[in-house]
Amino acid sequence: MRCPRVLLPVLALTLVLVAAPPAQGQGEVSRGRGFGARLLQSLVDGVQFGVIIAVTAVGLSLLFGTIHLINFAHGEFVTIGAAFAFFLNVSAAGPGWHLIPAAAAAVVFGALLGAAVDRGLWRPLRARGTGLINLFIVTIGLSLLLRHVVLVLFGARPASFAQYDIQNAIRLGAIGITPRDLTVTLLSVAVLVGVAVLLQRTRTGTAVRAVSVNRDLAEASGIDVQRVVLVVWILSGALAALGGVFYGLVEIITWDMGFKLLLLMFAGIILGGLGSAYGAMVGSLVIGIVAQVSTLWFPVDLQYAWALLVLIVILLVRPEGILGRPERTG
Repeated sequence: MRCPRVLLPVLALTLVLVAAPPAQGQGEVSRGRGFGARLLQSLVDGVQFGVIIAVTAVGLSLLFGTIHLINFAHGEFVTIGAAFAFFLNVSAAGPGWHLIPAAAAAVVFGALLGAAVDRGLWRPLRARGTGLINLFIVTIGLSLLLRHVVLVLFGARPASFAQYDIQNAIRLGAIGITPRDLTVTLLSVAVLVGVAVLLQRTRTGTAVRAVSVNRDLAEASGIDVQRVVLVVWILSGALAALGGVFYGLVEIITWDMGFKLLLLMFAGIILGGLGSAYGAMVGSLVIGIVAQVSTLWFPVDLQYAWALLVLIVILLVRPEGILGRPERTG
């Protein structure tokens, strides 16, 4: 029969988010505009939010698919990407680069960080036969360490990038969107399409999918599993850093931004199907849209809780997620 155990982390995430104090006002926007116009605007905002979540979540999903590791430190990779770009772009101690080369350097730094963590930490632990529960606990410790290192170096005060901070919105009928947000959305979609092409049309992508389906069979077929895992860590770190830059650009940079976004990443991955990169994309898009549209009726502070409520309802009908494979127990 289908396995319902995937509901347990979802319920836990919901309790965490619902525990946040609700806002005092209602989630109304632009009282002078009609409901249809507000709905279209919320849908556009939801798509933008969803594709950013998807960029950060794909690498986390690939990691789970290849080595079955739930990496709680992934949120800190997102924060580090944004903080590194901020250092190069704004910080007085940095070189003062324009945001575009600073973002490119942050992606490279994220990829190198992913490779370093795999070679210096996870590969030795795997070689010792460390169990998944122990590895999971290590990811929590690594998350706390990296988060507080960022706090010490970056500080607790929120900040923003030097370029593209304040812009006038482009009006497209009832929809308004700034050139910055439109560019971030289109770039996020292009990155997701690029990941899909990588997985489907390249030898590396074929190897990643083979390891994800059956690691032992892939190794017996001559695939270098350790190299594939390293590539996945590099890709995961790069996408997390890029997603951090995007999120910091449309929102704001804080020392714990990745940890807050991590809950939505997990939600998108679980909704789409554990271990499925395409499922992470679809699930994250659903989470982003539901979160934004819910603000039409409910307080903004509850938008993530309503998104996770939809997640639970869908999983009650399809426990393996939208694009996940059915599992059997016993």
